[in-house]
Order: sequence, then structure tokens, then C-alpha cells
Amino acid sequence: MHRCPFPSRYVESILSKVMYPPNFPVRYSDLKADIIYEKSCPTYFQIGSVTIFPIPLSHPNKGSGYKFVEDGKTFIFLTDNELGYIHPGGLGFKDYLEYCKDAELLIHDAEYTPEEYKSNIEWGHTVFTDALELAFQANVKKLGLFHLNQERTDIQADEMLANCNKIIDESGSSLECVMVGEGMTFEL
Repeated sequence: MHRCPFPSRYVESILSKVMYPPNFPVRYSDLKADIIYEKSCPTYFQIGSVTIFPIPLSHPNKGSGYKFVEDGKTFIFLTDNELGYIHPGGLGFKDYLEYCKDAELLIHDAEYTPEEYKSNIEWGHTVFTDALELAFQANVKKLGLFHLNQERTDIQADEMLANCNKIIDESGSSLECVMVGEGMTFEL
């Protein structure tokens, strides 16, 4: 079981901030109930027919990624996840590799080029070619590059995608790679 990215004190802190006027009519401190926070995270939970498996992200501010499984199909969402550096509470490349094994769709942080990453190590984001390598090794069917640098132009993003597709073609892999954009939908 992976470590829980959110200790109970964190959850209580978030709830007390959300439950504060004008956001909520009752202050957290005014609740009469005895609230007990579990010290460990579930290894999975269900929403309808979908089973969701959380995983800690490697980011200085922590966070969770998620694997959604339904009818034998798997979608994984890992944003703000640095594959080249393990942050406290985060996991290593091999852990994410095991987690992503054989997914139909992986959407992963791809903020940096290799050159940009040299001056941004430990910021909590990944080189797009590292996300591609994760997808290759995990035998993912489709990779969505996500969370690009906000200063990146569309032309630069297209160049990143072209670079990925060139690597995929040269490898002979059947992996499909796309840039994730607003309003996109995926069918698994």
C-alpha cells in the first residue's frame, strides 16, 4: 500500500477552511459531532461502477493521482508529478510504472523540455520525454501530455508532440500520443 498523501490534520484543516462563512453557514468549530479522521488512506474506493485507486504524487505540495477502472478499462490521471525527482511523500519511477501498467489512457504532467528541466528540478513537474518513457515502459495505449508550461506557445507544444510521435514511430510502438486540450473527450 502506498503512503497516504493527506494526513488527517491536513483533511481537518481543509474542512475547517471550507466550512467558514460565507462558504458554509456553519463553522467547523461549531459542529457538535465527534469527527474521527482515519490515519490511513484507502487503497481504493468506488463511485458507482468505477473503482478508483489513489496514489501519492511526487510534488513539493504533495497531492494525489488517480487510476479509474471500469469494465476492464483503465484511465490514469497524474498531473503535478515529477518523475525525475522524488519529493517527500512521493514515489519513484518504478512505482508509477507499476501503477500505470497496461492502461488504455494515461494523462501525465509534461511541463518541461529536457533543457528547461535542468533549471527547474524539484519544482514538481516532468519532462515530456520522461512521461513518454513511462508510457512506453508501462505498455500504455494512449498518452495525453498535460500541464504544459504556461509560457509555451502552441507551436512549441506542437513541436513537443511531433518529437514524441517521431520517437514512437522510430520505436515501432503502437502507442498513441496527444496534447490534452480544453474540451477534449476520450472514449476507452
